[in-house]
Amino acid sequence: MTACILGIDPGQGGALAFYFPEHTARISVHDMPVAGDHVDAAGLAERISQMRPDMAVIEAVHSMPKQGVASSFKFGRSFGVVIGVVAALGVPAHFVAPGRWKRYFRLPSDKDSARALALQYWPSNADRFQRKKDADRAEAALLARFGAEQIMGGAA
Repeated sequence: MTACILGIDPGQGGALAFYFPEHTARISVHDMPVAGDHVDAAGLAERISQMRPDMAVIEAVHSMPKQGVASSFKFGRSFGVVIGVVAALGVPAHFVAPGRWKRYFRLPSDKDSARALALQYWPSNADRFQRKKDADRAEAALLARFGAEQIMGGAA
């Protein structure tokens, strides 16, 4: 059975990526499912259940300075939904700080560099990473690859 690693860039505007380290050119990326103004827990659970990942690598996020109370609460709620769904499905989760996985890939903090690297790793999926707003997809994909290479110890 082929291993599948789920990378999650949490938040309402975030994304999911399913990476297959035994087939390094294979990646499946999706925008975070939303319903109204929040993450759709049922949609998220359905997508994760379909792919049956062996583990999840979730970006360990926190509120940002100068971020408003309402937006911090909304982001925290989305993060909580992601954690709850992954836990309820029994998928082992690993939380990785943005600085850790970005340092591993030698990326600066800007999101566009993550998108450029995703295009290099997965050129056959260029249509999924080509727009500036696809940076969250790229970050989810790189989180999954980080999990394969640093957490599972795979040779990806």
